Amino acid sequence: MVDTQVRPSDVTKFPIIEAMLVVPREAFVGEGQLEAAYAGDNLIVAPGRVILEPRSFAKLLDAVDVQPDEAVLDLGCGFGYSTAVVARLAEAVVAVEEDAAMVAEAQGRLSAHNVDNAAVIAGPLVAGAAKHGPYDVILIQGAVQVVPEALTAQLKDGGRIGVIFMEGSLGVAKIGHKSANGVTWRYAFNASAPVLQGFEAAAAFAL
Repeated sequence: MVDTQVRPSDVTKFPIIEAMLVVPREAFVGEGQLEAAYAGDNLIVAPGRVILEPRSFAKLLDAVDVQPDEAVLDLGCGFGYSTAVVARLAEAVVAVEEDAAMVAEAQGRLSAHNVDNAAVIAGPLVAGAAKHGPYDVILIQGAVQVVPEALTAQLKDGGRIGVIFMEGSLGVAKIGHKSANGVTWRYAFNASAPVLQGFEAAAAFAL
């Protein structure tokens, strides 16, 4: 996976390469998905939840440039794969899932793989986890049409948020940089993923 999907996508930072080599992706997929774990596609692990395809996930990590002393908010972590990878890059990770059973499963899998600097909590993804913030980096494991201000408010000044925006069938990954003047978005690369529930744009009213 790393040699055929990540490195050819110009992701060369050693910490990212090492993390994706060490964390066993197959340990965080759904039942009966072992053979699909390393495919080059978004992998649906539960209704409304995916593990981002390796290229997009690696490039998103590359673009937000997580540092060893930083705190990260990981939204929509599924069974914990993204959290396990990010935990090898950051000082601490707070992951959020909405389903209590999935939260327990993710925490159990992380503990089984000795990920001791990450916690998974239950709650709406759109609300984030403000009481544990602010964060240096926020990652969303899925696509959005809009990003709620409640999330960007949880970024520190100088913090970054990595997001895949979908407009119809077209998607782009963008990195938001927080400053005193708000969040400035910059194009990173083309990508696509299912839009997470709660992150849809409001339907425009038409006569």
